[in-house]
Amino acid sequence: MKNILNRLFNRETLSKKEAKEVFINLSEGKYNPSQMAAFMTIYCIRNITVQELDGFREAMLELCIPINLSSHEYIDLCGTGGDGKDTFNISTLASFVVAGAGYQVTKHGNYGVSSGCGSSNVMEYLGYHFTNDINQLKKQLDQSNICFLHAPLFNPAMKIVAPIRKEIGVKTFFNMLGPMVNPAQPNYQLIGVFNLELARIYAYLYQTQPTKRYTIIHALDGYDEVSLTSNIKIYHNHGEKLITPQYFGINQKLNPNQIKGGVDVKSSATIFKNILNGQGSDAQKWVVISNAALAIQTILSNKSIAECYLIAEESLQSKKAKNAFKKLIASSS
Repeated sequence: MKNILNRLFNRETLSKKEAKEVFINLSEGKYNPSQMAAFMTIYCIRNITVQELDGFREAMLELCIPINLSSHEYIDLCGTGGDGKDTFNISTLASFVVAGAGYQVTKHGNYGVSSGCGSSNVMEYLGYHFTNDINQLKKQLDQSNICFLHAPLFNPAMKIVAPIRKEIGVKTFFNMLGPMVNPAQPNYQLIGVFNLELARIYAYLYQTQPTKRYTIIHALDGYDEVSLTSNIKIYHNHGEKLITPQYFGINQKLNPNQIKGGVDVKSSATIFKNILNGQGSDAQKWVVISNAALAIQTILSNKSIAECYLIAEESLQSKKAKNAFKKLIASSS
């Protein structure tokens, strides 16, 4: 590892094969904690390369517990996190909106590391019991159109690095990997990333996966989701484009304070429940529906964003999204 660190500190890069080997060694505890912490933080200082990220991704997929849900015709709505914006749990709420609209979701999530309340934090607080039992997950999909894949249950090799990530408390390359290593390997994905360079890398890697339909999003003021606070860069199977809040029919840019999350898990869960109950602010609902609409359009590429927005809006307003949530919680007990 000393040689690897010296190379990286000298601005050299790793080949895909080297990155994969280092990642496997990392997961097997072959380096000491200080070396692991140094390696993880290097990618906070400089941009990761396509080859490095692809090597890490391949290693993590090989190490994870795969699950076969009989099909890959699901969607995952997942962001990298690490944008430092502390929004409420937008992608998790949008996942329930998509499920309520009738589309099956395999939501990949984890505890917050660089944020106060990740998707796993809020789901656990609200009564969801994590599982990697295939029959239980299939049951949840059948009953509620959604199952939740808590990352640590499918990546036991990551136990060694989890405490170090928590102590560091900032985004690392593990944030970059999260959306790419959903163990269900769904055919559809809505992916939010925390910077434009990473969005381009994701787009390059996803172009090499012929069965994948994807939408990669980055708000130009730094959010890893459609925040409606600025213009949004989108990469998808057919190219790329820059969109504005008006794309979703929202004739104003939001103030960042309008989409702030809670100060702790309890207050974050309160915001979550309020939105599902139809008691969220207009800004909160617009953001959730906009992200859900892009996810639905990823599945239904022949539909306009206006049509997909209406589908998502109806799911939230009619409480179908809330019912999907209630069924998921009930089926997890």
